Amino acid sequence: MDTKDTERAVLVGLAADSMDERERSTDATLDELEALLETAGGRSFGKILQNKRAPDPRSFIGEGKVREVKELIEAQECSLAVFDNELSPSQLRALEEDLGVHVLDRSQLILDIFATRARTREGRLQVELAQYNYLLPRLTGMWTHLVRQTASGGKSPIGTRGPGETQLETDRRHIRRKIQKLEEELEDVRRVRGTQRRAREKNGVPVIALVGYTNAGKSTLLNKLTGSSIDANDRLFDTLDTTTRKLTLAPGSEVLISDTVGFIRKLPHHLVEAFKATLEELSFADVLIHVIDASSPERSDQIDVVRRLISELGAEATPCIDAYNKADLCQDVAGIPRGENVIAISAKTGEGTDKLVENISAILSRGKKRVTLLLPYSEGGLLDLLHREAQVHSLDYLPEGVAADVTVKPELWGAVKNYLK
Repeated sequence: MDTKDTERAVLVGLAADSMDERERSTDATLDELEALLETAGGRSFGKILQNKRAPDPRSFIGEGKVREVKELIEAQECSLAVFDNELSPSQLRALEEDLGVHVLDRSQLILDIFATRARTREGRLQVELAQYNYLLPRLTGMWTHLVRQTASGGKSPIGTRGPGETQLETDRRHIRRKIQKLEEELEDVRRVRGTQRRAREKNGVPVIALVGYTNAGKSTLLNKLTGSSIDANDRLFDTLDTTTRKLTLAPGSEVLISDTVGFIRKLPHHLVEAFKATLEELSFADVLIHVIDASSPERSDQIDVVRRLISELGAEATPCIDAYNKADLCQDVAGIPRGENVIAISAKTGEGTDKLVENISAILSRGKKRVTLLLPYSEGGLLDLLHREAQVHSLDYLPEGVAADVTVKPELWGAVKNYLK
């Protein structure tokens, strides 16, 4: 990476006793922050991790540590300080005054990456909504240079006195209108996706969703399984827009397989909310494939993050296959778990992907039967039911009735068993 074209930054994290354990910074979360910075086009020239009983109300890390960060910034000629935790507007402002450089928190950095990566209209809408939701509660801190007008006629700078709204109130109303409009547009997106989903369900096309921690190899796996050529790079948040491709499990048996945005620790809550339109597909998928980076030293923490978010999105009851990817890079292959719906794979080399497809087929066919029925013409209602609730492969209209080649679920077996051909 050419350092002339990249912004030089110092990374700072706080592990305070009063914080929720998931919010504390560690060496691992600072390493992840460094990878995020590189994804955004910056480069780290130093990391500082502070331990305190509680965050400092003004400077977050305390005055002594602020001086240490400032010395490092000056020594390394940096123009940016990135904090691994979420900062309040007043803390951001105080730190910029004390450090003399631009200050970002983790949420702002993630939003910046998302803004440059979203490609589809839906993805861009979601990023914009997340940015406005982040900005709205921080407006007050941004407008401290304006004196608010008061009904009592308090002293205000020339040009700011008189009736009407303050700039702050005008901006708040404008942003709330923007948020409402974006939410309406995203609701339209959801409706379109819902219509497409109902059409897939009617046609009996199962949906597989790839989920996992960011950079676990989901896009590489999608390419390997479907023969696609989607960009798959070794960087965080490379995929932000849901990509769907067809996967042939066996002759005459196709499914749709979707790649989703990667999960990450300390993902800003409003960002999860904004991306519900994409991630809601998880709760309608027939099978989830949890792609796990088997070679990561943070593997168990990453698994916990993904499982917690799957649960938050209401998809914990969906059948799930744990695919331990990058097995070819793993130092301790014997340490990779094995068992039902737990597989070691390498999306890069193709190792284990045949077994993965077998597992998908086994889950989808569990309890289903493919049969040929001969339905009398008087049983038009049953034929309608099969179109709605079963997978109809072919129909043949014979003099004695309709010969139907169908795959039926266990709950329909009682209704059709007397018409087996």
